[in-house]
Amino acid sequence: MNPDDLLAYMTQLGRDARAAAAVMAAAPTAAKDRALRALARRLREHTRELQEANALDLEAARGAGLAAPLVDRLRLDAKIIETVAQGCEQIAAMPDPVGQISGVKRRPSGISVGHMRVPLGVFGMIYESRPNVTIEAASLAMKSGNACILRGGSEALHSNLALWRLVQAALAEAGLPATAVQLVETTDRAAVGHLITMPEAVDVIIPRGGKGLIERIAAEARVPVIKHLDGNCHVYVDAEIDLEQALRVADNAKTQKFSPCNAAESLLVHEAQAARFLPRIAALFAAKGVQMRCDGRAAALLGGLDNVARATEADWSTEYLAPIISVKVVGSLDEAIAHINRYGSHHTDAILSTHHASAMRFLREVDSASVMVNASTRFADGFEYGLGAEIGISTDKLHARGPVGLEGLTSLKWVVLGQGEVRT
Repeated sequence: MNPDDLLAYMTQLGRDARAAAAVMAAAPTAAKDRALRALARRLREHTRELQEANALDLEAARGAGLAAPLVDRLRLDAKIIETVAQGCEQIAAMPDPVGQISGVKRRPSGISVGHMRVPLGVFGMIYESRPNVTIEAASLAMKSGNACILRGGSEALHSNLALWRLVQAALAEAGLPATAVQLVETTDRAAVGHLITMPEAVDVIIPRGGKGLIERIAAEARVPVIKHLDGNCHVYVDAEIDLEQALRVADNAKTQKFSPCNAAESLLVHEAQAARFLPRIAALFAAKGVQMRCDGRAAALLGGLDNVARATEADWSTEYLAPIISVKVVGSLDEAIAHINRYGSHHTDAILSTHHASAMRFLREVDSASVMVNASTRFADGFEYGLGAEIGISTDKLHARGPVGLEGLTSLKWVVLGQGEVRT
């Protein structure tokens, strides 16, 4: 295939993916698990080569003046490689969802009716920066019996190509079609336009990147899209708390890593705890270079600290992906929930509270894909949730929500079991 003839190239990728999807849907679990374990082994064996390829991307990114958080997302160090290798092994050890039959009920006619879980078919994945997504997408495609076409960002091309070659080798080693996972090898952005308008070849598109990319794909795609636009995640400090625990969790949610979509971007503090909590968290944030953009009440409590600025209306809706957090003092749990549902992105929000009834209300009433009690928002992740890996985090309500793992890449079809019954 010649990437220079773009339409023909993308059409051929689609045909090969559709053919491979039929094989993957019927592949035995043992073969899929062999491919996953082979991939984990190859990742570890080729760590040095992967880091050499990644170094080319990092050097080019710095030379192009890419922002520090984006360069950080691009990094493929030994720890990240080991994490994705473990993810492959974790997925291999998980039950195979394909072919599972559930909810079977006997009807008065004598037939039994239930659901069978089946692969979606072919998914297209469009993503920026993080090259580990290549392995996460490939490993989930393998186990869920799908084929996929991956289009990573041009800034990670060397890393993605090196990873993809290991994926194809692992598939071939297990006797599965190497074309079950394909990488778009051209950096021509027009390739994305072809991929999202190929319903004959692609069943669903999963974009993972900046808000602009996802908005464009959602607007132009001719196939279903599983998406989330941004991660304006909140931590709410309730009226009744364990102070030391609340400080530890809020600090981790913001500062454990600034660039992921599950990092906290907004801090809401009940007025009953504001005088105790805010000066302590401000000191922790100041030590880590975090600027606090505060409403009037929070700013008054923090005086003239160097890391405190006044918030604007836009701050309540902003995903910073940087050492900045918006801070607001609220008068009640109702006000906190209303604020989150208005300004949040329906990604991940947490309450820090020792009051059970408040925690349960927060879980029920906050309209987000992940809602947490006394835990860092940084746990909103497929690996941490036990999914092995994730294809992304969906803030949609159909067909998948939250971290999308194996089940999110499958669908249900009705199955009917009979013994010769006829309808009268």
